[in-house]
Amino acid sequence: MKNEVIEKAISICGSQVKLSQECGVSQVSVSFWLNGGGINAKYIPRIVKATKGKVTEKQILHSLANLPDN
Repeated sequence: MKNEVIEKAISICGSQVKLSQECGVSQVSVSFWLNGGGINAKYIPRIVKATKGKVTEKQILHSLANLPDN
């Protein structure tokens, strides 16, 4: 199941590679996140920063818990 929040972050950054560079991880890690893998908590603020706040910590946490974003 695709993580729609990570998909949004990738779209904002322009590519998986660009998001990975912003977060200091490999593109493979971003692909893992996108495809429903867990995200180490230390990367959540980096994702928020990479998207200039357009993806929030709350949205990421909700996506990991499969909760509705509200």
